[in-house]
Formats: sequence, structure tokens, C-alpha cells
Amino acid sequence: MMKLVFATGNVGKLREASEILGEGFELVSLAQVGITEDIPETGKTLVANSLQKAMYLYDKVGCDCFADDTGLEVDALGGAPGVYTARYAGDDKDFNKNMDKVLYELEVLEGEARMAESLGLKTKKVSRRARFKSVITLIINGEKKMFEGTLEGVIAREKSGNGGFGYDPIFIADEFPGLTLADISEDEKNAISHRGKALRAMAEWLKDRA
Repeated sequence: MMKLVFATGNVGKLREASEILGEGFELVSLAQVGITEDIPETGKTLVANSLQKAMYLYDKVGCDCFADDTGLEVDALGGAPGVYTARYAGDDKDFNKNMDKVLYELEVLEGEARMAESLGLKTKKVSRRARFKSVITLIINGEKKMFEGTLEGVIAREKSGNGGFGYDPIFIADEFPGLTLADISEDEKNAISHRGKALRAMAEWLKDRA
């Protein structure tokens, strides 16, 4: 059984990672190793934040660990929220507010496009294309290794579903048209998710080394 400390205080992320990695891995939470403070994430990219969080954790606990940084990129918003995904509507990390902000900004853009069209001006249709990207940094025996995963889809027009966490209620993956990630089962989500892809790549790499 390989024990890994996961740099997250998010119960949903911890459960998801445990289910995806499956047998052979024991995930330890930040609270279990006595870390209660927020881990710094001041990087300008997902890669930088992932590495920063993993290094902070490794320096604190000195054991095998990994950290992920995940961002939602909405094409029409110029790639936002991106690295500010968790704090898009403020530092309180309120995902209902975050989702509301994304939906509102897309509505504003679509309203502006309709207005321009009504005035006879040429305008492009506002794209609701978006993607989740996850970058995982693993530190094992002091060695650093990165894994990435991406999930393509579109932003829904309203929240739907009771499952998942984060932006799941407004994200429709290409694999499940008409259903948000919060509408589908955890098993269905784990099979396609950005974090799932990165975690499975990490698990395969670790098994090859065993």
C-alpha cells in the first residue's frame, strides 16, 4: 500500500482521487498531517501553482505527496477564470458565486452580440466552449513528476444537478451532451474527468516503478 499525502482540504477532491486511484493507494489529507493553513498558490499558471503547493507540502511533511491545480478556461472570457478558478468571485471560494459570475459574464457578452446584430453590425456568435485542465505534481523520494488532464465541453445556461462540486453544475462535457457534470454519476464523471485522466497517468507511472 503506497501512502501519499494529497495537498487538498477539499473533501470532494479527496474522495474523487481515492476512487480513481483505487486499491494500492492510501491517501492522507492535510488535516491528518497537521496542516490547517492555506497552502500558498501565487503562480501565474496551473503548472506553477501545482508545483508550488507540492513543494510547500513536501518541505513541511517530508514524505511522498502530490498536489493538483485545476482551472476552468472559458473561450469567450479569454481563458478566464483560469488560475483564479477557485476565487473568481472573491477570496471566500464560494463556488455558487463563482458560477453566477461566469454565467452573468456570458449573458452580458451574448446581450452585446444581439444588440450589435440588431443594429446591422457584423458580430460573431459568442462561444460557450470551455475546458477543465488539471496539473498534478507528484514528489516521491524527492523526485518531481508532472501529469496533466483536460476535459472539453461547454458552459450550460443554468445550474443543474446535485452531484459533484465546484463548477460541475454548469459544465457540460462533450461526452454527455445535455447533462452537466453534476447530473451524471461519480463513476461516469471519474471516467472522463480532467483530474481523473491526470490521476490515472500518475497511478500508471507509479505502478511501472513498483
